[in-house]
Amino acid sequence: MSIRKAKATWNGTLKKGSGTMNFSDYSGPYTFISRFEEGKGTNPEELIGAAHAGCYSMFLSALLSAENLNPESVQTSAAVHLESDEVGPVISKIELNTEVKCPGISQEKFKELSEIAKKKCPVSRVLAATEITLSAKLI
Repeated sequence: MSIRKAKATWNGTLKKGSGTMNFSDYSGPYTFISRFEEGKGTNPEELIGAAHAGCYSMFLSALLSAENLNPESVQTSAAVHLESDEVGPVISKIELNTEVKCPGISQEKFKELSEIAKKKCPVSRVLAATEITLSAKLI
């Protein structure tokens, strides 16, 4: 299989500092404000959400394809909840929302494959300690 690499640099204090996250062709800034408040830049939670949505979409597409179906589109979004517990900030929940266009699939089979993808995609597996919910819809 493959090894993927990413890098992050942080300069300065927690609240006044800033950083950059880099992977592949992406380079994006992040700050305390972009992570814990609302501000320009990205944050680790958005990147986890993007990774999870992408992984889930590909895994579900693979499951559909293995059933000799031809998925036209699998569009998934992820809402990553960052909260605080007795240790500090924690990702408490990830809500996956997916809309799939796949001619010829029954609602029952779609529900079954959607749940399998939620449990077995590699990003879901690494995030298994976090509550993951799924809303899956055929369009």
